[in-house]
Order: sequence, then C-alpha cells, then structure tokens
Amino acid sequence: MLHFFKRYKVLAIVMTILSIIIITMIYSLLNVPKKLPIYQPEMVDNELVDSTIQYVKKYHKIAPFKLINQNGETITQETYKDKIYVADFFFTTCQTICPIMTDHMVDIQKELKEDSDVLLLSHSVIPEYDTPEILKAYAIKKGVNDSQWNLVTGSKKEIYTLARKSYLAVKDIPGEENAMVHTENFMLIDKKSQIRGYYDGTDPEEIKRLLEEIEFLKSEYEIKKGWVEKLFD
Repeated sequence: MLHFFKRYKVLAIVMTILSIIIITMIYSLLNVPKKLPIYQPEMVDNELVDSTIQYVKKYHKIAPFKLINQNGETITQETYKDKIYVADFFFTTCQTICPIMTDHMVDIQKELKEDSDVLLLSHSVIPEYDTPEILKAYAIKKGVNDSQWNLVTGSKKEIYTLARKSYLAVKDIPGEENAMVHTENFMLIDKKSQIRGYYDGTDPEEIKRLLEEIEFLKSEYEIKKGWVEKLFD
C-alpha cells in the first residue's frame, strides 16, 4: 500500500495544483466586476438619434471634433485621448434644467478632483450666443476647474451633428435646420470614444450611479492592464 502511494505521489501533487488553479479561475469568473454596455444607435430612443444611423448595431464612436472652450483654446478629440469623460449639452441662459445639470457637473468635478483619468465636456446648444467670453463668465460663476472641464462652442452645424450622430443625446426641431432641444442626458464616454452610459443629469440618484459606473469602467482598464502586464512579465 505504501509503495502504491509513493508511486502516485507526483500525480497527486499535480492534480492538487490543477484543482487549485481551476477553483481559482471559477472563483474569478464568478466575481467579475460589472461590465458596462457599449451603446449603439439602435439601443437609443429614436427621437435622440439622426435618422441616417438609427439602425446601426455596432462600431459606433464619438466622431472627431474641433471646438473652442471658455478660454478660447481649441478642443479636439486629442484633448480627451486615453481619458474617460462625462459629456452633456446645455446653454448658459437656460433657466430650467441647465442650472441643475451644471450644479451636478460641479458635484462630479468635486468628487473627481484628484482623478486625472476623468474629464468633463459640456457643449452649448446655442453656440451663436455662447461665445468663449460668455462661457468664461459662466465657468467662473459656477466654479469650473479649467484643467478638468471644458465648456465648448463652435458652429451650430457641428454641435448639432455631434449631438445627434455621435452622442445620440438631443431632440431635433422638425423643419428647422440644425435646431435642437437639449435633454437632461449625461453621457459616459470611455477611452475608445464609445458611449458606456446615459444618466439623468437632474437626478441626484443618477449622479451617484454615474460616479459608481465611472469606477466600474476604470476597473475594466485595471483588469486589462493587469492581464497585459502578466502576459509580458
């Protein structure tokens, strides 16, 4: 009997190690952090999406852009390269939902003030009025941190196209060219310029969910980074 155990000792050790590895892998799979969806045009309310892309099912990303911020600086997709960011649409003279949305953006800014991986981007839907000078005065009034949050203006056509064809976030006004009605939507954009979440920017509970899901999104990158490091270790 003793001879039998000695003979199969190595096999027993190997099987034990394999069992530990398999159990660890199963445990890891059962504890995978929440993964956020990648929103495509077909997943979003048709009222918010340009009719030319309403049935697109994959590969949707925020298109390249070139806008001007509150400091007169040019802001492009390169400004947000390799960053997670929260985007919205507003205008400075709005007296309804915009003040609430902006206050909530300020709250997000405060929560993320130590986080250089996450930025904010607010687009004016009345760019012909919201000049850089107007946006600067508004930014100062609201306590905007210029290094983290850009309030941007540009041509009405470009803002409209971004809102309807990229962010899938505003309603158009039938019969009026490049005219839009902004919504309360905040959009969470990942490092690949993909939409990962929509949130009601007027609802404090939705802001809490947004902050939680920013952490989920960051964890996705941490996991990927960890696997890459192990692969090349």
